[in-house]
Parts: sequence; C-alpha cells; structure tokens
Amino acid sequence: MIRKLFRLVDPADRPRFRRWIGSIVVFSILQGLCVLLVVPVLRALLDGDRDAALAWLTALAATTAVTAVVYYAQAMDGQQIANDLLLGMHHRIGDHLTRLPLGWFGTDRTGRLTHSVSQGTLSIGAVPAHLMQPVVSGAVTPAVVALGMFAFDWRLGAALVVAGVVLLFTHGAAQNAIARNFGAIDATAVESAGRIVEFAQNQPILRAFGRRGASNRLLDDALTGQRRAYGAMNRNAVSALLTFSVAVQAAFLALLAVGVTLALGGSLDAAELIALLVLITRFSGPLLELVDHAAALRMASENLDQIDEVLEVRPLPEGERTSPSTPGRIAFEQVGFGYDDRKVLRDISFDAEPGTLTAIVGPSGAGKTTLLRLVARFWEADSGTVRVGGVDVRELTTEALMGQLAMVFQDVYLFDDTIAANIRIGRPTATDAEIREAARLARVDEIVERLPDGWDTRVGEGGVSLSGGERQRVSIARALIKQAPIVLLDEATAALDPDNEAAVAAAVRTLAEQRTLLVVAHRLHTVATADQILVLDDGGIAQRGTHAELIDRPGRYRDFWRERERAQGWRLVG
Repeated sequence: MIRKLFRLVDPADRPRFRRWIGSIVVFSILQGLCVLLVVPVLRALLDGDRDAALAWLTALAATTAVTAVVYYAQAMDGQQIANDLLLGMHHRIGDHLTRLPLGWFGTDRTGRLTHSVSQGTLSIGAVPAHLMQPVVSGAVTPAVVALGMFAFDWRLGAALVVAGVVLLFTHGAAQNAIARNFGAIDATAVESAGRIVEFAQNQPILRAFGRRGASNRLLDDALTGQRRAYGAMNRNAVSALLTFSVAVQAAFLALLAVGVTLALGGSLDAAELIALLVLITRFSGPLLELVDHAAALRMASENLDQIDEVLEVRPLPEGERTSPSTPGRIAFEQVGFGYDDRKVLRDISFDAEPGTLTAIVGPSGAGKTTLLRLVARFWEADSGTVRVGGVDVRELTTEALMGQLAMVFQDVYLFDDTIAANIRIGRPTATDAEIREAARLARVDEIVERLPDGWDTRVGEGGVSLSGGERQRVSIARALIKQAPIVLLDEATAALDPDNEAAVAAAVRTLAEQRTLLVVAHRLHTVATADQILVLDDGGIAQRGTHAELIDRPGRYRDFWRERERAQGWRLVG
C-alpha cells in the first residue's frame, strides 16, 4: 500500500512522504516503549523503592511527551499529504484524460471514472489522513511489546510472539474473507454510478415517455445490485471480524493463563504478573484497531489499482511540430478507420483548400461525424494520413493542432458560468467588444436580452437553463471568436428554428469567406453553396463535386437532394 501511494505522490513531496512514514514507525516504537516502561515502574512501586520508581516514572513521562510530539507531527503531515494527494490525483487524472483517444471513453468507463474520481479518491485520501497510522501502529507496537518482554521474562516474551504469529494468520484470513466481495462491490458501484449519470442526463426523454424514477428498471436493478453486494460484504465482514475478535480475546486469556501459571509456580512475582496484565492489554488493543481499519485500507488499495489502470492507458503520442506549413488546408490520404471490429471509413482521400466550404452528406452511420473527429484527432486513423495545415496531425503538437481548428458539434456542452464566459472559452484573450460581435453574428445577443441578469446570467451545468437551439448558438459564437483557420461544423443548425437558422447560416457564410469549412450538412442551402460536396456511403466516397455537377448525375446525391426537397414541401394542415 505504501508503495502504491508513493507512486501517486508528487516527486517533490516524496521526501516528506518518507519522513511521514518514518515518523509513524517512530511513534509506534515509542508507544511500545511507553507500555514497556510501565513494568519497571510497577515493580519498583511494589518493591517499595520510591527512588527507582520516581526515576522510571520520569523516564516514562519523558517518553510519553516525546511520543505525543511525534504523534502530532505525523498527524499534521498525514493530513497535509492527504490534501495534496487528493489535489494531485484529480490533476493527474484530468491531465491524462485530455490526452486519451475519445474511443477509450465508453459508458462503462464513464461510470468507473465517476466512481473512481469521487468515492475512490476520497477513500485513498483517507489513508494518510486517518488509516495509515493506526494500521502501522497496530502491527509495530505489539511487536515492540513482545520483543521488549524478553528483557523481563523470556517465557512471557515467547508467549507474546507465538500469540502474535497466530493472530497475524487469523487477521490475514479475516481480510481475505472480506476482500472476496470487493470485486462485486466495485462492479455494482460502477454500474450504479453510470446509471445515475444516465438517469440525470436523459431526464427529458424519460419524462416524455413517463419513465420516472420509480419505474426506471435499469437504475433500480443497479442500485439493488449494489445494496446486495454491500450486504454480502457486511455479512462476511461481521463473521471475519467476530472471528478475529474472538481470536484476540482467546490470545488474551491464553497469555493470562501463562502468567498465572508462572506466578503460582513461584517463578513470577506479583509485580511482574501485574505488569504482564498491563502488557497483554496494550498488546491486544492495537491489534483490534488494526482489524477495524484494515478493511478500509484494503478497499483504498483496490481504488488505487483502478486509478493506476486509468493512468497506465497509453495516451495519443504527442507530435513535435509547432506550426503548420499551409494554414487552413485539410487533406485525407487513403484514410481507413473503424470502431473495434466495425469498419466505418475505407480509403478516404480528398483535399479541402483554404477558404473553401466542403459539405459532407450521406446516410446515417456513413461516418460523417467520424471524419470530422479524425481531423481533430479525437481518434487516430487505422491507416492512411490526415493532414491539417499541410502537416500530419500525428506530427503536430496538441496546441498547434487545436490552434488550427474551431469546432461546433451536435452535442453542445456549456459550463455553469455566464454566456460571455462560455463564448470566451474560444479565445480567452478576446475583448468584450469581440465577444459581443461574435454573439451578434450568432444571434446570441437576442438570448441575452431575455435573461434576467443579461450577460451576467449563469446558464447552469451543461447550459440547462437554455434550450437546445440557444446552446447551439452559443457554441457557434464560441467558434466564431476563436478565429481559427479551419472550422468543423456537425449539424450546426439542426436545433434551430427557421429564423435563427437563417441568421446562423449567414454567420457560416461569413466564416466561409476567410476560413476553411468542413460541414456535415443536411440543410439544402448549406449543401448547394458548397465548393465541393462529398457523398459518403458504405465507408467510402461514393460521389464528389459541386451541387451543379452532382445534381445532373444519377446516384446518391441526387436522391438525397430530392428527398430533402420533398421534406421541405411538407405542411401541416388543419
């Protein structure tokens, strides 16, 4: 456990971590010495030797004072290490996650991350704050007492060592019995965390179909499974702890019987017998504390292993190029990509020149969004090369690649802050005037006028206080303010009403005059004005060309266009 914690501690804090562990060991030894010093104090008092009793009592008082100082120092260090460890873990996990391919993130891993970053990190932080000292002391202090007893009577020392060995094996068996349930507890905790997140995020869908909490079977089953797993562990824990407690009490009685037998035989005087009772009490006390905390320590160790698994996932290799050679240019060269065993894109090749608009159309599941995300290197191509700014995306640093791109995807997330702050994420150095101009182009200024506190209104976590269309407009303003040479848009106007769609379309046209646009589009006006259109089908580019060229050819594009024209002609009549 100590080695696992040591790996997570910041290298600069490792000397302090070593000192802290050393101070716990020193405290545990001093605590054992305090117990042992009771023996000569009692012996001198029972023999009537006041001077010797006073001398030993002074030594006991001095050792106790030093023990208290060392205990305070290790407790303060432990709490500070716990605070730094929690902060460091969250930073390390967060920094690591930003470098992982998005393909690594799945529903099961999202639930595991939620569990590990919340409950898992707290249980790990409790180790230096509360658990390590009693666990170390529970092992070291009885050992010091047992070894020190040899100085008074080798038979009693041997009896304590034998009792300690027996209790050590009993403790191991008890912990193994408890640990057998950790796997089930972890699996059910991850499942319930994932279901709770899913339940919270999908409230509109659940309520639309009348699926409230009482009738959510998946969530109910996950919580029930977690309750059963904890119930099974509690039953095993009670049995294991009861067994160990009985073993400790049995050892106490056995040691007492040894002492009484020796005293009745005349080889142990009354002073030593009383001292033995004190030693046995202080020998068994830390052992009971050890079993109280060992289960929590074992669970923290399991959580450490899970965090290690996340940190050991290989991130995307970082490139070294810090600048593009041809800003604004996109090129795909025989690119292939698939999710697990499902091939999505095959032999994709095309160029998007600076200042042009490329529209991507095709049936659902054809790989349109995947193509955009390969540009942003959210995933790595299985084969071929994706170039941005004339450079292979694998050769660019993350900062250089993201500096070339602004993105507007279907799933818009806004932070629990003001609208201005959410737009400013696109370019933190933007002035207030630039923020308001981008907001005007995306028609966000109309939203601000309706909000109770105007620009200072917080939008809630995920932008919950705004509609889907309003969130999309803020996202477009965010892309506008970034002023990147390439803009990736995925159904950017899908959630807008006709009036606002027209306004955003105008902003998109303004973008196209100065930037390269790669647009997944279903709207006719976006497709018709594109410099080139790529028609994806069955993993490849089935057709390419301008609207005028493709509309005259039989094929997917003409079918797509006619379907959209018919859809636009639909009207509801009463």
